[in-house]
Amino acid sequence: MTGNLFVVSAPSGAGKSSLVNAMLAGDKRLALSVSFTTRPPREGEVNGREYHFVDSKTFESMLERGEFLESADVHGNRYGTSRKWIGEARAKGLDILLEIDWQGARQVRKAFPDAVSIFILPPLPVLPELERRLRGRGQDTEEAIRRRLQDAREEISHVGEFDYVIINKEFEEARKDLAAIVHASRLTLSRQSAKHPEIFKTFR
Repeated sequence: MTGNLFVVSAPSGAGKSSLVNAMLAGDKRLALSVSFTTRPPREGEVNGREYHFVDSKTFESMLERGEFLESADVHGNRYGTSRKWIGEARAKGLDILLEIDWQGARQVRKAFPDAVSIFILPPLPVLPELERRLRGRGQDTEEAIRRRLQDAREEISHVGEFDYVIINKEFEEARKDLAAIVHASRLTLSRQSAKHPEIFKTFR
């Protein structure tokens, strides 16, 4: 049975990566799609774990060959998801998590209408809270923080395109909400009938 496809998006600072990592640690049926990016690695990041780090020329060549399921320019850097890897992983029955922006999410939904899309938001006041979290993690320059906050308004304006919204006020509650969405998606009629055809044949 083909695996589920979950798309998780959020403005920078909403806690998306922390929630996704917590889900991956607690659910062995989930696999993370590792994106390609032209962004330079941050301290502690490992090529092939957080991202596949490539230069602009390599990225453009991959794009021209149609290797990306989706791609987008985010905060001045380019990101893309491997079409081949997604297809092979889903064919094995793995449920895939894509941690991508709203532009990529829109492309994925177009290619896979059955994808489950989830948007993460911080609590009110939204923009001041995002700024507090961005400064607190100490990973970005002042210029990068300003750019991310400017981009956040545009990103949040697309929340209506998503199936689910999680308010990440308390991390553990938000993690439980994300886990509930994943679990419920595995229990739809179409997936249960495909997984347990012998049960459903009894009533036909």
